[in-house]
Amino acid sequence: SDVTFVVGREQQKVFAHRCVLACRCQAFRGMFSQGPVGSEDPPDSIPPQGPFILGNVQPEVFLAVIEFLYTNSVTLNSHIALEVLTSSVEYGLQDLCELCVKFIKDTLSVEQVCEALQAAVTYGQADLQHQCLAFIEGCTAAVVRTQGFHELSDTVLAQVLRSDRLAVDELDLVQAVREWAHVSSAVLERPVPEVAALPVQELRLPLLAPSELATLESHNQRDLLIPVESIAAAWRAHALRKGSGVPSRLCRPRRGTRPRDHHRHLDPHAK
Repeated sequence: SDVTFVVGREQQKVFAHRCVLACRCQAFRGMFSQGPVGSEDPPDSIPPQGPFILGNVQPEVFLAVIEFLYTNSVTLNSHIALEVLTSSVEYGLQDLCELCVKFIKDTLSVEQVCEALQAAVTYGQADLQHQCLAFIEGCTAAVVRTQGFHELSDTVLAQVLRSDRLAVDELDLVQAVREWAHVSSAVLERPVPEVAALPVQELRLPLLAPSELATLESHNQRDLLIPVESIAAAWRAHALRKGSGVPSRLCRPRRGTRPRDHHRHLDPHAK
C-alpha cells in the first residue's frame, strides 16, 4: 500500500493503494491531488502518503467503501447499511448507493424503518421512500413507539401522517405525535408548538369522539401542541354534524381508525 487512513474515534489504520482509489472515485482523486499546506510544488507532483484523518466515519463503514472500490461489491449488515449509504452519497459512488438501497429495502425492520425513510428522503431515493412508507402502514402501532420515529424530521413525519393507510387509531396517533414533539423540543431547544407546527396539521381531529376531544383539549392546555383553531374546527364538525370548514382529508378515516358513531356525518356521500 502507499496511502494510510486513520479512521474513526478508534483511530484504526486502513491501508490502500492510491491508484485504485483515484481511478475508482473522484473524491479520492481530489484528496490525493492536494499537496501539503505551504508547498510551492504543483499538487499533482506530490504523492501524499497520509495519514489522512477521517474521524467522523466508523472504520467498518469506511472498510465497506474500500471493499466496494476494490471489488465492485460490498458486504453489508443492518448496523452499517445506512451509514454506508451516506458515505456512498458523500463520495459520489452511485453503484454503491444502489447496492445499499437494495439491501435496506430487503431488510427493513420496525426498529430501523423510520431511519431508513429519513435517509431516503434526504438522498432522494423515491423507491426506498415508497417501500418504507408501505412498511410503516403495515405495522404503524409498533413503529410509532420506536426511537427512530421520535427522531424523524417534521417534514418527514408530516409526510407519514398524510397516509390514509396507517394501521393505528387517530387517538393513538395524536399521542405518538405528542411524544415525538416533546423529544424534538428537547433536542432542538424550541417550544413544542413550534417544532410540531407542520405535523399537527395532518392530525384528523374530527375523527375523535366528543369525550376524546374534550380529554385532548385538557391535555393540550399543558403543552399547546395543537392550535386552538384546529380543536375548534373539530368541535364545529360535531356541532354541525358534518365536516364543514375542515379539509376533506382530515375527515377521512385511516385504515386503522376505530369506527365511531359520528363518522357517518363526516362522509359527504352519506345520506
